[in-house]
Amino acid sequence: MVNKIILASASKSRADLLQGAGLDIECCPADLDENLIKSEGLSVRETALKLSFAKAMVVSEKYPGSYIIGADQMMACEGQRYDKPVDQQEAKKQLMDLRGKIHHLISAVSIVKNGELIWSYAQNAELEMRDFSDMFLNSYLDDVGADVLTTVGGYRLESKGVQLFSRIEGDYFTILGLPLLVLLEFLRSRDILAR
Repeated sequence: MVNKIILASASKSRADLLQGAGLDIECCPADLDENLIKSEGLSVRETALKLSFAKAMVVSEKYPGSYIIGADQMMACEGQRYDKPVDQQEAKKQLMDLRGKIHHLISAVSIVKNGELIWSYAQNAELEMRDFSDMFLNSYLDDVGADVLTTVGGYRLESKGVQLFSRIEGDYFTILGLPLLVLLEFLRSRDILAR
């Protein structure tokens, strides 16, 4: 197949975004120790970009001639970085830390073909959590269950997580984990998608 597109991720939300936009993709999660890159002391933006590139590079070895999309998202609040919570207790602590504060989500995407980076991009979104009550937080955690462990910050804007916020500035798709509009524009510029 000409211009085969592979998403180097197990992220259902990223796959749904690309498929919803009409892309015919395959998914191949990258086997990568993300903590090595996260421990390099890079900025949040640089870390997200390097992770997206590293994921695409790993998968590129398996699919010569294909366009490999790697993506990653990092979160920072007041100088502290956040990862996906490992359990409900950590999710609760993260949400309590973020309550009433502004945090930033940086979503990065890279495209690799034949082991060579051909494009990368990172986009920032700013989100302000409202000062929700402990009662709301407990109810929220009960309602979303294990789903709270699937995203950095422990929320999904496309579901009940939107109730955690008082203000959002930035691209919706970037918040979901992929700067989709910019990615689609690049694919059109390379005639991978119809103009």
